[in-house]
Amino acid sequence: VQLQASGGGSVQAGGSLRLSCAASGSSWSINVMGWYRQAPGNQRELVASILRSGSTKYADSVKGRFTISRDDAKNMVYLQMNGLKPEDTAVYYCHVDSVVVGLDYWGQGTLVTVSS
Repeated sequence: VQLQASGGGSVQAGGSLRLSCAASGSSWSINVMGWYRQAPGNQRELVASILRSGSTKYADSVKGRFTISRDDAKNMVYLQMNGLKPEDTAVYYCHVDSVVVGLDYWGQGTLVTVSS
């Protein structure tokens, strides 16, 4: 599976961005789709994930502000980010867990910069 993320950019605090990630290749094997982020000096952390069933999980820091969704017909996953804060500044990575145990895939990352 190949993942191509897009939609990053620079916004002021309180603004919004929508990240998109297109999956190609062995899309039949896609199970959980998600977004991680890594800020300078920090470890990569889970932002949000979504199962095939539509069940979602969010980091406490983004609950109520971010919404993850997926379109399995298009092999896409999205992250709508509202009420952005400077602490949301990071490189955001698209991630997929395969139905094949032990396999997962990462996108190339897209930079989100939020200024105060």
